[in-house]
Amino acid sequence: MKSLSFDTTNALCGALFIGLGGFFIYQSLGLELGTAFKMGPGYFPLFLAAILTLLGVIIIVQSTRVEGEPLGPVAWRGMLFILPAPIFFGLTVRGLGFVPSLFFTALIACFASQRMKPLTALALSVALTIFSVAVFSYALGLPFQRFGPWVRL
Repeated sequence: MKSLSFDTTNALCGALFIGLGGFFIYQSLGLELGTAFKMGPGYFPLFLAAILTLLGVIIIVQSTRVEGEPLGPVAWRGMLFILPAPIFFGLTVRGLGFVPSLFFTALIACFASQRMKPLTALALSVALTIFSVAVFSYALGLPFQRFGPWVRL
């Protein structure tokens, strides 16, 4: 009889997802859930937390069947550019407005890759900003200030 082997990296990752999902499920149950047609403030967080928990279960099941590879080097460049990008957006969206904050956030995140060239990063940031403004501001009609008090046009 074969022994059951675990890929410890994937098992720990799955356990982390399950723990975080369980925590957010517990927290969202304190909010009003509503129904699928009239969602309350806790409905969407509960839905996302359930998906996170389900992904954790799937990862743990996969970790029992697949032998893992050793971990490679830590991608420090990616962490140094990806992690501060949403923080920058959150801190500047009220002052700069939606358009400049989103543009600079995308620009910061573009440089997480070593292969990204400056001209490509600018083009990608402009395209993402135009698309996001078209979708969120015009199509969905969300009340964003496109340009904030720090940047008046």
